[in-house]
Amino acid sequence: MKPHCRDHRCGRCSVAGVILVATLLIATSAHSRLGYAGKVSHVSDGDTLWVAPDAGGPARKLRLDGIDAPEICQPHGEASRQALARLALNRRVEVRVRRQDDYGRELAHVKVDRQDLGALMVREGQAWSYRWRNHPGPYAAEEAAARQAHRGLFAAGRPELPRDFRQRHGPCPAPGR
Repeated sequence: MKPHCRDHRCGRCSVAGVILVATLLIATSAHSRLGYAGKVSHVSDGDTLWVAPDAGGPARKLRLDGIDAPEICQPHGEASRQALARLALNRRVEVRVRRQDDYGRELAHVKVDRQDLGALMVREGQAWSYRWRNHPGPYAAEEAAARQAHRGLFAAGRPELPRDFRQRHGPCPAPGR
């Protein structure tokens, strides 16, 4: 049997190095899936907020996973932002990040007082359950209840989905933060 090398260029050391790096990457990925706790420091619109992690570091920009709130310049956009601020601003939250979206925000499930913030926003009629293809989204039941009760943006008429609004009007001017 060959003795262990001293210069760490043998096949055994290379394999051990690859295993170590893979283990660290898996642990880091698992840690981010586990999430973190923090305090909401800013609310940009009805589905975007900033959370300052308890562990320190700068506030992180999050988009609530599974919902689509009106654009800030769209009818009911400011009301949706105010609803999210009422529910979460300056409150401690639990965050579970799923991935990053196309705008660099963490797409996350956020809980405040053990309640799903996305479900609360849709149930109050402040956002839609995020649809894709033929799927009604994760909060379809909450949206149906809000529509039936004429809550929030479902109180009058037929509100326009944010993606349709953006197609017709383009994006809203960038917020200050």
